[in-house]
Amino acid sequence: MQGYPATVEEVFDLRQLRLRPGEVRRERLEVVLDPFLLGGQRYEATPASVPTELEVVQPSGALVLDLGARVGLTGPCMRCLEEASAEIVVSAREFHDQDAPAGDELRSDYVDDGRLRIGAWLRDAVALEIPDRILCRADCAGLCPVCGKDLNVDPHVHEDTEPDPRWAGLADLREEL
Repeated sequence: MQGYPATVEEVFDLRQLRLRPGEVRRERLEVVLDPFLLGGQRYEATPASVPTELEVVQPSGALVLDLGARVGLTGPCMRCLEEASAEIVVSAREFHDQDAPAGDELRSDYVDDGRLRIGAWLRDAVALEIPDRILCRADCAGLCPVCGKDLNVDPHVHEDTEPDPRWAGLADLREEL
């Protein structure tokens, strides 16, 4: 298969594969991924339609589903608010036995009535792989806590600042120790 022909926003119909026991099918899809909100900031997938590989194996009556994708996220740096990006590599696996009772670990939460909610699955898989901090660069100095200037552009120190009077009790405690 060349390219990523189908665009799927939310659901992929597994019944169209018509798998028999022992068969394997690979599908290349474009899955639309909604933006993430992290710390009140918006991070978007670039491009919004993510090239995704889906492999479906039917070893017997159940299905083994493998999902793979590379997702670029862009948004503000978590230290200085400049443009930042992160590349997320996703590799996820689900097992679905349609005869297992609902809520059982052998039954995937992403499969309903033969339809795979691939958009939700990809979003959850990406969310699990997002780094703690998305930075413009590893050594980002951030913003000055006193004046708010970007310390990457203008590194400086405020020598003459008065300490916040609310911390006076701690200063007294430090002197006693």
